[in-house]
Amino acid sequence: QVQLVESGGGSVQAGGSLRLSCAASGALYSRICMGWFRQAPGKEREAVATINSATDRTDVSDSVKDRFTISQNVARNTVYLQMNNLKPEDTAMYYCAYSGGYCPPPEYYAGMDYFGKGTLVTISS
Repeated sequence: QVQLVESGGGSVQAGGSLRLSCAASGALYSRICMGWFRQAPGKEREAVATINSATDRTDVSDSVKDRFTISQNVARNTVYLQMNNLKPEDTAMYYCAYSGGYCPPPEYYAGMDYFGKGTLVTISS
């Protein structure tokens, strides 16, 4: 079992920044893929960004890549999502995700092994 604990969500005004963190613990693989998903009210969950622990390769959604950055601290099994210039449409529950091994192709992101409980991000205009 793997446990994922997200933190860093909150309420900010448009144009502000937030940094989300997710710490993984438990029966972890030596090489892992971690990422962030979000789900806004009434919408489907969407992948925001992923990062591979072994290669540091990232994949960031086109909708946020000029504003969001994913990074990691491999030694701490922690992944971060730096979100800048936030917009009201970024309002959503943000979920951390984990899979053992390399990151899957984007079409398989929804099938990642574990998801956290989420942290709420609310952006006011």
